[in-house]
Amino acid sequence: MSVETLKVPEAASSKRRGPAERLRNKLIEMAGGHGEVVHHSEKAWASITFSGSRHSVRMVFDGADAVEAAETLIARLPDHEFSIAGQLVADANVTSVEHTLIPAPRMLVECELLLLLDG
Repeated sequence: MSVETLKVPEAASSKRRGPAERLRNKLIEMAGGHGEVVHHSEKAWASITFSGSRHSVRMVFDGADAVEAAETLIARLPDHEFSIAGQLVADANVTSVEHTLIPAPRMLVECELLLLLDG
């Protein structure tokens, strides 16, 4: 299995952070600073009364400590109260987990989150 790392251009990282980047940072924070976001897609979402975006995030955790942090993230994600300015996280679920031990502990976690515009 091969995983490519998500590269953010320097010019983009120096601009004001949007909800997608803040969400990625919150997920890494929930995992105790372990893990790396290797894929993040965002799709507009709307219902009759709400609008927002659906986010699919794939994170990789390498090493025993990182895998333990991933397990904590998996357990906490569905009930976590996010604090993202201007956004309400209406739904957060882990959709896939791949765990390998050989040659070294590694976990690939995929999750989907629905962010609604707040206010």
